Amino acid sequence: MQLLSRTAYVQALRSDLPEHGFERAPSRLAFVPVHVAIITTSMLAIALGWVPWFVVPLLSLVIGASFAGMTFVAHELLHGGMVRNKHVQYAIGWLGFLPFVVSPRLWLAWHNSVHHARANFLDDPDSYPTIEQYRAGRGARFAVDAFALGGRRWRGVLSLVLGFTGQSAHQLVTARSTGVLTARQHRRAIAETALGIALWAALAVLVGFVPFLFVFVLPLLVANTCVMAFILTNHSLNPRVEINDPLASGLTVTVPRVVEWLTLGFGFHVEHHLFPAMSARHAPAVRALVQSRWPERYHSMSLGDALGRLHRGARVYKTATELCDPRTGQEHATLGAGEASLGAREASREVGEIAL
Repeated sequence: MQLLSRTAYVQALRSDLPEHGFERAPSRLAFVPVHVAIITTSMLAIALGWVPWFVVPLLSLVIGASFAGMTFVAHELLHGGMVRNKHVQYAIGWLGFLPFVVSPRLWLAWHNSVHHARANFLDDPDSYPTIEQYRAGRGARFAVDAFALGGRRWRGVLSLVLGFTGQSAHQLVTARSTGVLTARQHRRAIAETALGIALWAALAVLVGFVPFLFVFVLPLLVANTCVMAFILTNHSLNPRVEINDPLASGLTVTVPRVVEWLTLGFGFHVEHHLFPAMSARHAPAVRALVQSRWPERYHSMSLGDALGRLHRGARVYKTATELCDPRTGQEHATLGAGEASLGAREASREVGEIAL
């Protein structure tokens, strides 16, 4: 299938999208005080013993879900989908990423600038390795063999419960050497990260070791799982590309409407890569247009199906369109045009027609 550039898609779609489809969605900032209230109240209930012991793990799950919710807010906010003011974006973005102690400075460089311009390129920081990179790098081999979903190995669950924490830490450590950040920017990113770590360390001292496990450690594992379930399915089933073609390199995953609402439409990933600064509130309209114009190119399936394919498949690129498991020799094709068309039809039936 011949690749098309993001610019070509945007030029074809732009005139068919109404102007209000590009309006920011500041009302979505209302999620922030709600999540903060949920997190704070639940932490107090655990630390001060307001609830019986058997309720404590349930509150940890609630805190973790709100940690993830804050991260979804930070993602859209730092793309400019909610407010124009950069200072507001930065301040609330830091708060939103606080559970993962991710510096907004690092995120803007790593995710917004590099990943969005080079999704599933050879040097995409979020992509799994090629067979050459796997053989040449001990770190790549360890990450794939010990943590990655694939080959029906259940230890791949580790990439869900630890993935975003590990990935963001790796990006911070390597940001200067890879050129993602300048030396000055790197120092500031480290300082912003250190501030977050200091706050969580202070909380640990304040509440004690065992309560801290339930107010932060377990919730962080839950938040990692919520966030990584989407991140891992965004591109990992798709082919390597040499042109920034969001329909070839990305996958949209469908979820129940309430989950779509709570995650701010993060599953609309093809649409997000077409219009990164657009609030995902408007993504269904973009999808409808993409499905009508390029049904054979559009990749979409349910989140459960995508995670199942990751679990059963392989994570190393033998070729641009073929994934392999170097330890077993098993090979799996990346998503192709036929599956993309089927996925688009399934997604259309599940979600239905949604107007702006």
